[in-house]
Amino acid sequence: MAEAIKLDIMSDPICPWCYIGKAHLDRALMDNPNHPFAIEWHPFQLNPDMPREGMDRRAYLEGKFGGKEGAVKAYAPVVEHAEKAGLNINFEAMQRTPNTLDAHRLIHWAGIEGRQTAAVSALFKAYFVDARDIGDIEVLADIADSIEMDAAVVTRLLKSDVDTQDIRDRDAHSRKMGINSVPTFIVANTHAVPGAQPPELWAQVIADLSKQQG
Repeated sequence: MAEAIKLDIMSDPICPWCYIGKAHLDRALMDNPNHPFAIEWHPFQLNPDMPREGMDRRAYLEGKFGGKEGAVKAYAPVVEHAEKAGLNINFEAMQRTPNTLDAHRLIHWAGIEGRQTAAVSALFKAYFVDARDIGDIEVLADIADSIEMDAAVVTRLLKSDVDTQDIRDRDAHSRKMGINSVPTFIVANTHAVPGAQPPELWAQVIADLSKQQG
């Protein structure tokens, strides 16, 4: 069996391009089941200064994009690319934009249990499809339970500061490396692939890597 090649993914669970990028990657991996990737997800907060309790989504978007019109314009390509990727994003139902620090802590703990990608998938679905507040401890505990993690343990950890600084430090480290947008994929610790790339690009990367491995 070919040696695994590390694929590090910098992502945020409220980033629509990350959701789309994962869907594209998933399709390529499904079409190439013998792919060499060993995937690890890394924290990158789109809004590191977001209040811990989050904020009203409309106020956030209008503040960020200079009013309702700016927000609608900014999200038009997101809607178009999500539809092409076969994804449903329930923007109308979303009430709040959460702080994702706790969601990143959950992803980290899921990684320890070998359930990291399952956690990322469940968080994307909770936020973009079910319009749930993934900054809420009860919601995160429920998501943990859905991927066979111990919800009581996760709740206890979330009510503490365990790994909070570690997540912030890892986020800061990515920024120091020059990463300023997500998703960013790093192949074999050397090649950075920014943005929500189409499945065809990933299929080509997999083919090239497989050829190199002989």
